[in-house]
Amino acid sequence: MLVIVLPCVLLAFGGEAARAGLQYDRVAILDGQIWRLFTGNWVHLGWGHLAEDMAGYVLLWLLFEQELPGWRCPVLITVGAIGVGLGLLLGDPELRWYVGISGALNTLWMAGAMLLMTKRDWLGWVLALFLVLKLVYEQSLGPLPWSVATTGGPVVVDAHLWGALTGATLVAGVLLGSRWKHRRDSANPQV
Repeated sequence: MLVIVLPCVLLAFGGEAARAGLQYDRVAILDGQIWRLFTGNWVHLGWGHLAEDMAGYVLLWLLFEQELPGWRCPVLITVGAIGVGLGLLLGDPELRWYVGISGALNTLWMAGAMLLMTKRDWLGWVLALFLVLKLVYEQSLGPLPWSVATTGGPVVVDAHLWGALTGATLVAGVLLGSRWKHRRDSANPQV
């Protein structure tokens, strides 16, 4: 868990300088600062924003620690961060800047829920439904009412959508790959 929490907290001590140097910045990315696709997820608007995102991460980590033990949660967050950055770059050309890890948290949320669903665990269905309803609300009406107050600035709801789509794509790819491998192995048994 500290693999995600520690960098976010350490970067928060860097204040505005760290945020300005690492945030997702469309113009800077198009000028060659590609790392901002990833690093923008690790810096936050302030301590309130960081606390909200870290509380969300800890909750998701606790919910999915059995489905995604060890390195899997941090890897999903890392891949989710890249997916969010690319999604914003390609799908939201009007967005100038973004900070926070909430988009990548939606990657973890969707992936964990889908993995529970594959085990026919009702909690996976409930979590997936809640996430989909949250995304529909955000896409239709904007950020959840309390989220603007706690983050201390604008909430980029499209980051949540790109994160959830990244999680769904990852799990679907893994499931399809494992089914393909199982079929291939069944058709060609080892002698």
